[in-house]
Amino acid sequence: MRALSRLLAAGLVVLGCSHVAGAQTADDVVNKCVTAMGGRAALEKLKSRSIVGTITLSTPAGDIEGSVEILSAAPNKSRTLIKADLSTLGVGPLVVDQRFDGNAGYVMDTLQGNRDITGNQLDNMRNGSFPHPFLNYKDRGTSAKLSGKEKLGEREAYLLIFEPTSGSVVRQYVDAETYLPIKTIVKLDIPQLGTEVEQTTDLSDFREVDGVKIPFRLKATSAVQNYTITITKVEHNVPIDDTLFSKPGTP
Repeated sequence: MRALSRLLAAGLVVLGCSHVAGAQTADDVVNKCVTAMGGRAALEKLKSRSIVGTITLSTPAGDIEGSVEILSAAPNKSRTLIKADLSTLGVGPLVVDQRFDGNAGYVMDTLQGNRDITGNQLDNMRNGSFPHPFLNYKDRGTSAKLSGKEKLGEREAYLLIFEPTSGSVVRQYVDAETYLPIKTIVKLDIPQLGTEVEQTTDLSDFREVDGVKIPFRLKATSAVQNYTITITKVEHNVPIDDTLFSKPGTP
């Protein structure tokens, strides 16, 4: 539970290969995925996004419900605000307000204290992009390769491996039929644990909003913390105060 805020960036903010994916290339799969999500033109019209939803934390005392608000703005700004009552765990209210202005990150955290975001987590946030990293990952120096095709449950998926110049390698699964991104696996450096933690995020319940398909359900699992985010409202191109992405008091 104490590493929750370290894991959230990877969820918001996606294992070997069974066989080679024919003549398909990484570029082919990425381009088809962009098309499936609504197309480059529709995505590039998005300059900001406001998401409201609920978060369910899995704990030894049972599931705990909370609220989540996520703000994003081009080219790479984000804010995630999570509130939950952990009284059943003897902790009290949890408020995590994580901010990233495109370069620097800061989190206000009632559980672990306020702090600058550094190291691996900061690198991973800098590797992000709004409205989607698939649009310009090459411009940031990230390489991509198609590792093959695997069975995920009853569906087949292409496995894309993204290797940035710094930060975590991302394994992204793309549904072989719909070409929507359905699973992300990433290893995160958790200083509190002194080790890496692998987090898997499953994306589902895609719905179209302003011509773009968005997953309304994200389920993140790891050895440290499991949680599910269910989105209830999405708005695009809304005005967002730039100060909400920065450390309070930053000019």
